[in-house]
Amino acid sequence: MKKEWNTMKAKRTGHPILTSFTLLFCAIMLAAAPAAIARTPSGDSPESFADLAARLSPTVVNISSSQKIEEAKDFPEMPQFPPGSPFQDFFEEFMNRRGHGVPFAPPSMMGSGFVIDAENGYIVTNNHVIDGADDIHVILSNDQNVTAELIGTDPETDIAVLKIDPKGLNLTSAKFGDSDRIRVGDWIIAIGNPYGLGGSVTAGIVSALARDINSGKYDDYIQTDAAINRGNSGGPMFNMAGEVIGINTAIFSPTGGSIGIGFSIPSARAKPVINQLIKFGKTRRGWLGVKIQTVTDDIAESLGLDKARGALVVIANKDGPADKAGIKDGDIILSINGQEVTEMRVLPRLVAETEIDALADVEYWRDGKVHKTQVKVGHLEKAQEEGLVDDEKPPEDAEGTLIDSVGLSVAPINDELRKNFDIPANVKGLVIVKVEDLSEAAEKGLTPGEVIVEINQQPVSDPKHLIDVIETAKGAQRSSVLLLVNRGGEVRFVPLKIPGGPKE
Repeated sequence: MKKEWNTMKAKRTGHPILTSFTLLFCAIMLAAAPAAIARTPSGDSPESFADLAARLSPTVVNISSSQKIEEAKDFPEMPQFPPGSPFQDFFEEFMNRRGHGVPFAPPSMMGSGFVIDAENGYIVTNNHVIDGADDIHVILSNDQNVTAELIGTDPETDIAVLKIDPKGLNLTSAKFGDSDRIRVGDWIIAIGNPYGLGGSVTAGIVSALARDINSGKYDDYIQTDAAINRGNSGGPMFNMAGEVIGINTAIFSPTGGSIGIGFSIPSARAKPVINQLIKFGKTRRGWLGVKIQTVTDDIAESLGLDKARGALVVIANKDGPADKAGIKDGDIILSINGQEVTEMRVLPRLVAETEIDALADVEYWRDGKVHKTQVKVGHLEKAQEEGLVDDEKPPEDAEGTLIDSVGLSVAPINDELRKNFDIPANVKGLVIVKVEDLSEAAEKGLTPGEVIVEINQQPVSDPKHLIDVIETAKGAQRSSVLLLVNRGGEVRFVPLKIPGGPKE
């Protein structure tokens, strides 16, 4: 069972500690119910959160889980010591206390959650709160302790749905609000079980929206300065109407305690996942069948796009949904079903939330203009089972004819070069045989052995052609060209600045 995300998240973000509220870090919960709160004239802070807290608290629950472990059947025998050794008494006492075949105390965790369906007993929490648990208990606001059944989990978004028998419990449901309508500066409250202390209410504001904390490909967190601590995982974040607009999931902290930087999953992102877990017991995400990378300013300029936006298609899987709809390597996907892809990380979320087998309207950039197509959205989980999904990121930025302007030398592929650089037989283009120190090519990470397959979306196999395209780009006042590079069968796009362009 995953006890906490401290180490993992710290590594991903490069920060000292990024703690996901685990059971050990009791989760903050809020009860969302029809609520009346004390209001003050517009622009002023609320006079009190008391009425809101009183109405919402019954919707919040504490969650505890434990994991069974094997008995210590093969516990080692006590070592032999010389007569009179001071270690003799110590080890005898230890062995007597420990015994043989006595199970270790089962690991346990605590967290928070909230009721979303009082009639059927459905409760939402974080996946990491119950991950690997054999026994899950829910403690209601009136201290009733009931056993919970795990309905489904989604590690990708860190959401889990539990179910308890609602008979005789007089449960109160929280109500979801629209997180897409909140603004930075809006007041919020959180109710949960920090450090196992029991129901606690904290308040703060929305500090930022659409935060990416590098915890996964669907990151889109609400940031708040409300005091969220260990144990608040899985608890709700409420707006001033008493609606759940987030699920508290992680904090940034160098100490493990709140420093006013907490993160919650927006309700708009959570609701589709929750509905799927209840209906199917697992997620059913949409799939386009493309590997993508970020569109940088250089890439946008080299392809004639007005600004860096969208998601650049590195590979369109053969016979995948996008490929069948005519989308090719090098296209930039700009929107799906009218929703703009403002940056690369937005596309996976938009696609995942699209209904499987639905026809999605997709706009993409190719040859200096916008194109439109319809893609029949595939089933991500099914594609993963069939081995069609490659989740690896594009590789790190990678004697012949010298292209002095960008600092690299290239040569047509021959048998010797193919063997020396282990170039796959089906790869065609120009192999990089040398990269000049301190050059543009070196700065972009190009290395000998990589194969330039295309330049500005044109296949290339002759060094002269490469030079001609670079010179043409200069004449057109372009500041960069775009290479498609292959290394060991993996491809990526690399923009190269060229001297003499308008930005020089």
